[in-house]
Amino acid sequence: MPRHKPNRRRFLQQSTVTTAAVVSAGFAHSRPATAADYSALSTDDYLGPVEVLAKVEDETIFTEGPAAAPDGNVLFTNVPVSKILKWDPRTKQLSVFRENSNETNGLYFAPDGSLLACEGGTARVTRTDAKTGEIEVLAEGYKGKRLAKPNDLCMDGQGRIYFTSRSANEDPEGENLKAVYRIDPDGSLHQILAWPDIHMPNGIVTSPDNKKLYLIEAHPEADHHRDIRAYDLNADGSVSNGRVLIDFYPGRSGDGMCIDAKGNLYVAAGLHKTRKTSETLDTKPGIHVISPEGKLLAYRETPEDTITNCTFGGKDRKTLYVACGTLLLSIPTKIAGKRS
Repeated sequence: MPRHKPNRRRFLQQSTVTTAAVVSAGFAHSRPATAADYSALSTDDYLGPVEVLAKVEDETIFTEGPAAAPDGNVLFTNVPVSKILKWDPRTKQLSVFRENSNETNGLYFAPDGSLLACEGGTARVTRTDAKTGEIEVLAEGYKGKRLAKPNDLCMDGQGRIYFTSRSANEDPEGENLKAVYRIDPDGSLHQILAWPDIHMPNGIVTSPDNKKLYLIEAHPEADHHRDIRAYDLNADGSVSNGRVLIDFYPGRSGDGMCIDAKGNLYVAAGLHKTRKTSETLDTKPGIHVISPEGKLLAYRETPEDTITNCTFGGKDRKTLYVACGTLLLSIPTKIAGKRS
């Protein structure tokens, strides 16, 4: 049976203990912060005004996965029509970078300029060579079963790739469970977290010092995880000492996130209106800046549903690019983003 998120009142009562109780997979339950308190924020110390850069027009639109290329262009995805789009900040033009992208969701540029992609439609993670354009499959199965749909990914300073993999089914036949994986530089694939310890993994980042892994949990059903979890990232790429950094329940959790050079998280979360799930409007729609200690520092509202993901870009890495509904947005930041 899955280990569901406890009843909200019972969870808060349990969280008042001073010594954290350690449960399965080394996960520590202590009192997490919540994202519901938007008072006394220092938003202008972190975020500038929101600017709409482009509006996507297509038969179906669900934008995701922004990533800033070494040449300054910004790629992002329109998942249901299998397109990767390109925004050129010099010409202010939006174009199609790749069609037939296999429902690619998350994107990430490696330090060598190659493009990493989570292809949900083919349940694989790929790398596109920056010079030749050749596409290499990095992961497409684990222990004889196909992956659940890869969703988002990041890298650490050792060149290891971490990605989330998720399905709407709790125990799909012939497919791996919802999980977090690591791809080592030698090409080997390792499952480091899995259902039922995690419920619906989504955005994922590593800290600037490579000592922490942050994971968004974003299950829309009641009594499941909707939070950001922090793990110690060990020298061998394994994780331990899991804990809830900030809790979005009962509102919509974060979707994607990125991290600045000081270790603050920039999280795309919330809804303008409900969407036939148990998610409430307690989480406001926009970018939430969260400290490494789990404190909500800043919040900037975005103009339409559904905000999904963000990335740092620009020549000084002080521009936050945000995928939001039909829009690509930019928000200037006071702190530069973490280098890849």
